[in-house]
This record gives sequence, C-alpha cells and structure tokens, in this order.
Amino acid sequence: MDSPLPSPKGPGAVRAVLIVAHLTFAEARRRRILAAALLLGTAFLALFATGLFFILRDLRARVPPGQQRLMISFVVMAGLYAANFLIVVTSILVAVDTVAGEIASGVVETLCSKPVARSAIVLGKWLGCWFLLALYEGLLVGGVFLVSRLLAGYTPPHAARGGGLMLLEGTVLLTLAVAGGTRLASLTNGVTVLGLYGLAFIGGWMEQIGTLLGNPTARYLGIAASLVVPSESLWQLAAHYMQPPLARDLNLTPFSPASVPSPAMVAWAGSYVLVVLLTGLRLFQTRDL
Repeated sequence: MDSPLPSPKGPGAVRAVLIVAHLTFAEARRRRILAAALLLGTAFLALFATGLFFILRDLRARVPPGQQRLMISFVVMAGLYAANFLIVVTSILVAVDTVAGEIASGVVETLCSKPVARSAIVLGKWLGCWFLLALYEGLLVGGVFLVSRLLAGYTPPHAARGGGLMLLEGTVLLTLAVAGGTRLASLTNGVTVLGLYGLAFIGGWMEQIGTLLGNPTARYLGIAASLVVPSESLWQLAAHYMQPPLARDLNLTPFSPASVPSPAMVAWAGSYVLVVLLTGLRLFQTRDL
C-alpha cells in the first residue's frame, strides 16, 4: 500500500527515523527483551567473575609469576569468545522479527499511512535494534574487561579496538536480519541469517586450517566465505589484537588465528553493512504491502 500523503523531508525525515528507533527500543523493553538481556548478561559476568577468582587463586599458588599473565589472558579470551557468541545470536534474534513481524501483523501499513517514509521505518528499526545490540555488547565485553582488571589487574591489549570489531561483527548480522525481514517471513529470515553465519564460521575454520597445513585451496575458500559474510573475520581480527604478542605470534592458544585478516576487511565490512542496508531499503520500497 503506497503512502497517501507526502513523506517528510530533511529534519522531518531524521525525526521520523529517531521516533521509529525510539519505538523499536521501547517495544524491546515492553516485551522484556531488554530485561532478559541485561539479567542474563549480568549472570554471565557473575559466573565469569566467580570462575576467574578461583582460577586466579590456583594460578598464584602453583604457576610461576612469569607464566601467570599468559594463563590469565587465555581465560579472558575464553570469556570474550563466549561473549562474542552471545552477541552474534542476540544480534540476529533481536532484528529478525522487527520488520518481518510488523509486516505480517499489518502494523507497518499503519506506520506507512501516517505519513512515514518507508526508508524511515527500516532505518529506525535498524537504529533501535543497533542501540540494543550496542548496550548488550557494552555490558558483556565491557564487563569482561572490568572483571579482568579488578580481579587480575589485566586488560587485554587493544581492548577498545577489539570491542569495536566485535560490535561491527554484530552489526553485520543485525543488518542482514533487518534487510532480510523486508522480504522474508520471520522464521525464514532467522534460518537464512543463521545459515549465512554458519557459512562464515566454517569458512573461517577452513582458512585457518588451510593456512596451518599450507593448503591454498582451503585457505582461499575460507577467504571467499569471509567476503560473502565478513562476521567471522572480524572476530578473528579482534582476537588477534586482544592477545599478548607472545601468544599471538606463536599461536599458543586456540584464539590465535594462523591467518590474520587484513585491516582492509574492516573497510569491507563497513561497506558491506551500507550496501546490505541500502538493499533492504530498496526491497522495502518496492514491496507491495
């Protein structure tokens, strides 16, 4: 259904995007998505802090001081790896129904008749979900950094850069879910985006294993998968930055990538988000509601 009244331009369009973003965030709070994320995120940090406390007690009693820092960095990377998985899943679950669900319920037709431009609806939905993702990522990743600093006196190298890359990873998947929701039903959209993440995940492992074995075919296959969906490459790059140089250069932990993604992958991921979002806008503009 086309909008019967002209859509606002300029500042009015920006205001419409912000209003839709606010409504999306408020809806997540009303449906207790925000409360569940904060509550279980806090439980995650409490478990991590408790485990780290007892691990530190043993490390200080049994491990020479020179090796303690390396062991602590491994435990912190394990916490960040778990946090990264939660961020990935949450970025998909939060966004997968935000457009598709309102199309299915007919709510979006009411919004389009206010008048609100269709582009403002998609951008506002994306922005509201992104705020929620950023809050969740800040809680988990910032919490791991804070617990590590308070209990072990350790902060991973390049913590801010690594946290930013993890947020960009979630943004890539969130954008795919929002764009997919303009054409796909919620369940189909969720399965599709999770499947794309699965391709990136296994592609990342193929790239690492291919590099270790000197198999260029496996390596290039993994790189190709990273270009299709750059999420796993962003995590690999974040893990590379956030480890001590010794562990990073000698591949001492499972979190040390043998094939380190190029910093150009960050530019690719940023462009990827923009192109996917514009594609979603175009698909929604031309959809018959």
